[in-house]
Amino acid sequence: MSESVLLKGGIVVTMDAVRRVIVDGAVGFEKGVITFVGKSEEASKAGKFDRVLDVSGRFVMPGLVCAHTHLYGIALRGASLRIRPTTDFLENLQRIWWPLDERMDNDDAYATALAACLEMALNGTTTFADTYSAPPRPEGSLDAIAKAVNEVGIRGVISFEATERRSVEEGRRGLEENIRFLSKGGDGLAKGMISLHASFTISDDLIARGVEAAKKFNAPITIHVSEGPNDVYHNIERYGKRTVERLRVTGLLGPSAVLAHCVHLNRREIQLLAETGTNVAHNPMSNMLNAVGVMKLPEMLEAGVNVGIGNDGYIFDGFENMCAAFLIHRVERRDPSILSPQKVLEMATVDAARAYGLRDVGSLELGKKADIIVVRPEVKATPMTRNVYGYLVNGVRGRDVEHVFVDGVQIIDGRRFTRLDKERAEERILKTVERLWSRLGEEPGEAVEPLRLM
Repeated sequence: MSESVLLKGGIVVTMDAVRRVIVDGAVGFEKGVITFVGKSEEASKAGKFDRVLDVSGRFVMPGLVCAHTHLYGIALRGASLRIRPTTDFLENLQRIWWPLDERMDNDDAYATALAACLEMALNGTTTFADTYSAPPRPEGSLDAIAKAVNEVGIRGVISFEATERRSVEEGRRGLEENIRFLSKGGDGLAKGMISLHASFTISDDLIARGVEAAKKFNAPITIHVSEGPNDVYHNIERYGKRTVERLRVTGLLGPSAVLAHCVHLNRREIQLLAETGTNVAHNPMSNMLNAVGVMKLPEMLEAGVNVGIGNDGYIFDGFENMCAAFLIHRVERRDPSILSPQKVLEMATVDAARAYGLRDVGSLELGKKADIIVVRPEVKATPMTRNVYGYLVNGVRGRDVEHVFVDGVQIIDGRRFTRLDKERAEERILKTVERLWSRLGEEPGEAVEPLRLM
């Protein structure tokens, strides 16, 4: 659909270089590209539009960009697994996540990606960066995920999480799946990147090959870093270096790298990130779920590190994740001024886009992609035009997203999908996840009572 559209009369939150907020503003676009941003009264200067949508009393803003997710994480929502209760993050991996990803197949990859993409689209996320894990079965998994991405119609930077926790061969196959997908140039709205699990499950050799592949394809590279203290201990004991120091030696750090979590970093490591232009994906709600701690976000921002907000496969509402980021550092520092709402919104839009080299999304500017959301608060209790950033972070949630455009195509119209039948998609998703849960339940567990997740 290549119709030209004008969204007129709303409060336009541009997130451009000067962070313009335009009351009674308008955004016009044609062939997927923004052609006008300004006051409604001036929109006629941009020519005629095929369709004019009155968005008075609503925010018009760039679609959110999720800096880090695991789409397949949605499979554990409401799950009840017969395992011994966990006591730390490493046991969470060993007893919950690794048994899950070792049983995932490509049908599961597609179904969980479809579910997560549906939810993110409804909640205003138009671009995400995903790492998928199924060590025994990497081949073709990214095609399955790309299929779901394109059916929903949002953008995905997708990858397979290479790990050597079970064998060196599985690490090689995981990296090869990323290379295969990158070699064909991605698939529609799904583009590729290189993903490595975490430094405590991979060798220097696999890191070096991942870095080489990322450079060859000019692609981002992502890795989990110091999410729990075990990562730090592993690198100190095995290599005599902290995690970020080891990654610097292996050549991974740099503007194309996105390090997820970074909870247990010291000041020297933060300075290394700043010096190398390395990006960070902050996942506050997941960090709370896994009880791993609070990252040193204020120190990172002060040092000049670019930080985006992700969900890590837990809560797929970007507005909830923004609010969590806004609040957790206040309570952890006991400082109500530690982080501004504007900075939080930047982290969920332009900063997250910059982390992945996505220069044409994340803000509403001429020539950029028309990835736009229209937001109407469920209850308008106060004027929306004063502290706009504070309103968006504290007073808006995903349920308030009314319309969603990606590449100029409207994929959500009045909270209804335009490209697919949501009910039919849910039927397929539920059948697939039930089969996955059955496989998980068939495996002998070591617990005497079920652990209920999420």
